[in-house]
Amino acid sequence: MKIARNDLVEVIAGADKGKQGRVLRVLLDDNRVVVEKVRLVKRHKKQVQGQQGGIIEAEAPIHMSNVKLITKATGRGSKE
Repeated sequence: MKIARNDLVEVIAGADKGKQGRVLRVLLDDNRVVVEKVRLVKRHKKQVQGQQGGIIEAEAPIHMSNVKLITKATGRGSKE
């Protein structure tokens, strides 16, 4: 299955099952994708000069086998 940046995908396994979102990044070496508003984790960021620190919520990668591509024509998942 070919998943590219800005594709619409649906999570089919895990804690975020059923959520949909756009692909922000594709990590080919690890077979993972970063999906918008899916698998949010909290990261502690240290304050550096000019930037504020604190607890930041960010998306973490999810394995490609746990998402399916949603076709634009029907709005449903593809059978690949």
